[in-house]
Amino acid sequence: MRKYGLIGAGGHGRDTMPVLAEMLRYDRNAPDGSLTFVVEGSDLPASVNGYGVMSLDEFCRLEGDIFFNIAIADGRARERIAAVCQEAGLKPFSIVSRTAIVMDDNEIGEGAIISPFATVTSNARIGRFFHANLYSYVTHDCVIGDFVTFAPGVMCNGNVTIGDHAFIGAGAVLRNGSKSRPLRIGKGAVVGMGAVVVEDVSDFATVVGNPARPTGKQVTP
Repeated sequence: MRKYGLIGAGGHGRDTMPVLAEMLRYDRNAPDGSLTFVVEGSDLPASVNGYGVMSLDEFCRLEGDIFFNIAIADGRARERIAAVCQEAGLKPFSIVSRTAIVMDDNEIGEGAIISPFATVTSNARIGRFFHANLYSYVTHDCVIGDFVTFAPGVMCNGNVTIGDHAFIGAGAVLRNGSKSRPLRIGKGAVVGMGAVVVEDVSDFATVVGNPARPTGKQVTP
């Protein structure tokens, strides 16, 4: 019997679990009881929103076909936890809402979460463990690295390149670039909520406002 673990029982985890449960209704290899929340630590609640909870250590010791995804916004935490799970022989899988739209000729790496009403249009190249939260979108010819997080309502227009571990805040707008000069969001950069990004963002920079400007605060690599 397959076992599916959603790692993280905070806000994003609780938002994502119903999407995953709906996916698994159509999987004959996932009978009732095969789905659980997974959290780090040992002081665990008995259940969260009606789903069982187990520790990450316990989950990694399970035998059989064990699948995981990580509903934690911090991309570096996702990378660390993914490494632990894969070292234990667990298998990553993606969660895609039935109300999400994924169009033509896209490449999306393992472990993605594509939330309700999110959209990926065409010819996007997206890395591992990408989060596209509620109502966010990625349009044509974007290149997105590993462990990138879109909060709800992010508008990522065409020909945008985003480095690993970048975090794009709720309602941010990334203007479209061009094939010869894509708009670039650097590795580990943070784009603040509601920011309108019209210029490139450096690695590990934090930008806010309309138009977005650096705050001077650097994200720790």
